[in-house]
Amino acid sequence: MSFDPLEIARIAEDAGQAIMDVYESSEGIEVQTKSDDSPLTEADIAAHDTIVRGLASIDPNTPIVSEEGRIGDPMDSDASWLVDPLDGTKEFIKRNGMFTVNIALMKRYGDRWKPAFGVVHAPVSKTTWLGGELTPASRIVDSISKTISVNRQITTPIRLVASGSHRAERDERFAEQIGRHDLVRMGSSLKACVVADGTADLYPRFGPTSCWDIAAAHAVVESAGGFVMGPDCRPLDYDIVSDVLNPYFLAACSTDWNEIWAQNQD
Repeated sequence: MSFDPLEIARIAEDAGQAIMDVYESSEGIEVQTKSDDSPLTEADIAAHDTIVRGLASIDPNTPIVSEEGRIGDPMDSDASWLVDPLDGTKEFIKRNGMFTVNIALMKRYGDRWKPAFGVVHAPVSKTTWLGGELTPASRIVDSISKTISVNRQITTPIRLVASGSHRAERDERFAEQIGRHDLVRMGSSLKACVVADGTADLYPRFGPTSCWDIAAAHAVVESAGGFVMGPDCRPLDYDIVSDVLNPYFLAACSTDWNEIWAQNQD
């Protein structure tokens, strides 16, 4: 399908504004609990509605798979939008600013899917990352776009980014094995975006995630020259229909850590 990457970025930014309207409201944030015990807020729904309207206006025939609902059947199409309207709802509730809007265009290969394009927007910093197979990776700040690339000259200490709320023994063991490093904690898909723009070197994820959590940033990382690999050190692919949970994955600027990564899958 044909689309303007900047138009998708604007949809993500509009969703970000809908989130900020709730975030900055004096009425506080009302939190519900979904069936999987994850939190849901008015901002999640407002962002979802904004994105669905925007994407449908571009092409009403392309299915949309969102964390908050599905429009159309992806298996009837070779392409589908994959959306997390508010990635990092827990961070949003904590009001620490580390949440994003994720929009990915996925291509189908049999019953598996790969990201062809992605946009990640951080509403608080008003920063947008985008990139894909036919779209050079870039970061937009204050309407100024700059081409980005992963770090191609790795030096020590290695810049390792990790979740601000999920960290276990396996994470500690992997970090120790890569050698001297600086640990940076942050939330949501921002962790992969800072690998894409060279601010960090690698982001290992030894915890549960869903396909919509990482697919958009995955497209940006690959467009910037990086890698997003599953447990077998092959490019991560996705099931966006039946089993939306991802295996462990590694977003990295290089394949230098593949052996250590593979050793930590048992």
